[in-house]
Amino acid sequence: MMRRSLCRFTRALVSDERGATIVEFAFILPVFAGLLMFLFDTGYFLYARSILAGEVNAAARASTLETATAANVAAVDAGVTEQVHRLVPHGNLSFERRAFKSYALASGLEPFKDIDGDGECNHGEPFVDGNNNLVRDRDTGTAGTGGAKDAVVYTATLTYDRLFPVAGLLGWDQVATVTASAIMRNQPFANQAEPAIRTCP
Repeated sequence: MMRRSLCRFTRALVSDERGATIVEFAFILPVFAGLLMFLFDTGYFLYARSILAGEVNAAARASTLETATAANVAAVDAGVTEQVHRLVPHGNLSFERRAFKSYALASGLEPFKDIDGDGECNHGEPFVDGNNNLVRDRDTGTAGTGGAKDAVVYTATLTYDRLFPVAGLLGWDQVATVTASAIMRNQPFANQAEPAIRTCP
């Protein structure tokens, strides 16, 4: 009799599904919460990058006008900061401007004419000395807004603490960094000094 009632109890226990939903929910909840945090964190990052890129493009255009003075440039940076802080109020922004004599110089090494076809600037081959320092440089830019017709690379960098702790689980840095750049040519409000042509050693 006791054995029969024990078997009935065991069958009833095995077939009892009450509480199964709670157990399943307990398994699914951490995965679902982690997925939501990942989506929100990534969406926030992408939106911040989009806002920053748009503001940097507008600011770069405003900075290259003939009327742009040091005070105007500071006001442009302040405007970018204000717009970005509407979305990322706890973010830190830094700005950099580098002026180059041309778009070509802004892309890297000073160009040269490869007469012997070996890919190296040597044997007296001519190169454009953009910053007139007698040396072929990798970066010919100068800090600031430059002068007439200069190509100015305007870069803004935003850092902020991530909103969710999921970054640590994925091996990401807890501080997110977003960078946006724009390159614009200054208005030709004066004559630009022509770069010197020199020869490679």
